[in-house]
Amino acid sequence: MIAVRNTKGHVVMESIVETKASSILQFIRGLQGELHITCTWAAWLYDLPKPHVHQVLVCNPRRNSLLKEGSKNDKVDARKLADLLRTGMLRPAYHGEHGLRTLRELARTYQTLSQDLNRVMTRVKALYRGWGIACGGTQVYAPRYRDEWLGKIEHVGVRRRAELLYHKSHARHHNRFTALPSQARRGPRWWRREGGPESRRQLSPSSSSQKARFENP
Repeated sequence: MIAVRNTKGHVVMESIVETKASSILQFIRGLQGELHITCTWAAWLYDLPKPHVHQVLVCNPRRNSLLKEGSKNDKVDARKLADLLRTGMLRPAYHGEHGLRTLRELARTYQTLSQDLNRVMTRVKALYRGWGIACGGTQVYAPRYRDEWLGKIEHVGVRRRAELLYHKSHARHHNRFTALPSQARRGPRWWRREGGPESRRQLSPSSSSQKARFENP
């Protein structure tokens, strides 16, 4: 649901637009004036209209207490968000520029790979314990002791399973190591250079003349 208000606060247009990039851009191109948009936490909704409008303000509804008052439905929420944006009463939520967002996605990848690696390591120990082979500590995972541990498994099929688990463990460990590029380990200075914390100020409500605004919840 999209609601458009002018600078006087009048609703000049309302429309249900399909959640597709082409549909949203077509709607934006049909509007006139200086456009200020508020959208919620979808990253693509932040990037999509930015080249075509004056301002994109990312709003987290859960952190804007004014949105919790009154009745709740898409039409009401869209109108309320458009009015709060018009009056500069929305609390912006930093969505991140491409550089920081890339870092965030890589960090999620690293976390996922770490979780996968832990599961594989647990399965390795479970295999040995299932055949009555004590395997305390971490030596069972070390590549230089791998042949020694595999030699403790007499059954060929079970040994093959262990080899496959070791292979998965090695692959996930390698992928996790390469998941974060060198710039991700350089920390805050890289974030600032790529448009990190400073970009928060760019999402603050503008005090300039505002011709039209809309909200896509």
